[in-house]
Amino acid sequence: MPYFGLRGGWLTFWVTVACATDMTLFGYDQGVFGGVIVTDDFLNTLNLNGPQNTSLLGTVTAIYDVGCFFGACAAFWLGERLGRKRTVLVGTTIMTVGAVLQISAYSVAQMITGRIIAGIGNGINTATAPVWQSETSTVKWRGKLVVIELILNIAGFSLSNWMTYGFSYTNGPISWRFPLAFQLVFMIILFSTVPWLPESPRWLIAHGYEDEAFQILADLENKEVDHPFVLTQHKEIIYAVEYERKNGVGWIDLLRGRTGNQGGTCTIRRLLLGAGTQAMQQLAGINVTSYYFPSLLINSVGLTNELARLLAACNSVSYLLFSLIAIPNVERWGRRRLMMYAAAGQCFCYLIITILLRFSVDPSIAVQSQRQIASASIAFFFLYYVCFGIGFQGVPWLYPVEINSLAMRTKGAAIGTATNWAFNFMVVEITPIGIQTLGWRFYIIWIIFNFSFLPIIYLFYPETADRTLEDIDRLYRENHDLFIFRDKEAIAPKRPAAYVELEETEVRRNSSIDPRMLRRAVGKVMSNEAEFEEREKV
Repeated sequence: MPYFGLRGGWLTFWVTVACATDMTLFGYDQGVFGGVIVTDDFLNTLNLNGPQNTSLLGTVTAIYDVGCFFGACAAFWLGERLGRKRTVLVGTTIMTVGAVLQISAYSVAQMITGRIIAGIGNGINTATAPVWQSETSTVKWRGKLVVIELILNIAGFSLSNWMTYGFSYTNGPISWRFPLAFQLVFMIILFSTVPWLPESPRWLIAHGYEDEAFQILADLENKEVDHPFVLTQHKEIIYAVEYERKNGVGWIDLLRGRTGNQGGTCTIRRLLLGAGTQAMQQLAGINVTSYYFPSLLINSVGLTNELARLLAACNSVSYLLFSLIAIPNVERWGRRRLMMYAAAGQCFCYLIITILLRFSVDPSIAVQSQRQIASASIAFFFLYYVCFGIGFQGVPWLYPVEINSLAMRTKGAAIGTATNWAFNFMVVEITPIGIQTLGWRFYIIWIIFNFSFLPIIYLFYPETADRTLEDIDRLYRENHDLFIFRDKEAIAPKRPAAYVELEETEVRRNSSIDPRMLRRAVGKVMSNEAEFEEREKV
């Protein structure tokens, strides 16, 4: 039996295990290097000691994000050519090569090479895993599962902090080579699970693999292949594929700025909205602290190396625990509200941090008082992570998958991920020099960005919670208004009644039709033009 006989919730569970392992590895990679770069043996082995090497150390750290950017760009082509799960396997293989190069590095050149290669693999995987998860999940679980994956991303980040803290008490190469080597555990899990799991049924339908897609849809829903609900899902996906082929915009037209007479399916806008969430995640300032939290506590707050490592590890646990709040509320509050609540909290935290660090260097204040004021800022760094974990950790990875049409979903997720890594590189590259040269003024940048997110999200971002992926397609077929806040149904956290009624009508219609009549030959997508035109008018 395929998938070891697993169906329904258990099959979705194992897809989630694979995708979550991928995102846990992503989180581990994000955090582990922050502990490695303050390890004496690492700095001595690669000759990166001293303030004169601050810029080079920043480059060694940030170059990983360059690899991730190119990996995400590669996912444009790989994701559609190979399918979701084979693309994840390719990305994991590339990451394994990069990890081995980093573990065995004795020079800056080899470390940079290893980080670029590992980054390429991670970029491919992070652009693909959320798409695979979303396309194999039911509506009620889609948001929760992607958020759970991103919470496990935080778990990986937390694990890396405790790993590097524990190994800081050891001497020699093991203090940094073992934490880097531990990422191979996640890669072994991926190689053990991904090959036997189902491909995305939406990708299969778009590429003409009808019978396999029907069976996977039935297995995921734990229903028979001729069940009316399975038939309705299949028909909706076919319709979305055909509508996109008729009205969508190709890459050449996108680059030339052509969108058709009616704006087609609002392809460019949807791409920008999805990529925008990823840009906002980085411009919120999370990687000012994720990559450099120990260094930040040492340089900005004045803590010892040991205490800075311990607090970074404790913060990662707080980050993980509070991010659990997002699981029930990503559907209850919706994507828009979560992001706006988080942006407001993040803005407040950076404002207080800036004020406290400003007075911590005021020469008119006693030295002891300066240290106390600087130490007070630690609480707001912790609170910042709480706000970010609730709203901006998971939603920016989920939103590009939901907002883009089926034909553009892989491309949209890849563009979003590439945007994330491009801004990630910028932030990670400028942070060491920014803190060194600007001091407390460096944090003003992140106050401004977080404040600006509030009107942007409110004015332009539709709600995607409690909608099927085909509901979003329907929204953009019917509504081309740039200012989405005017459409109350588009921003409501609950699924519009009109969409529910349409789905129920389709299920009733399909329950009385011979299932074989709804299957189409390979390569013939909704050839009945009359039906297509009728559906377009509904």
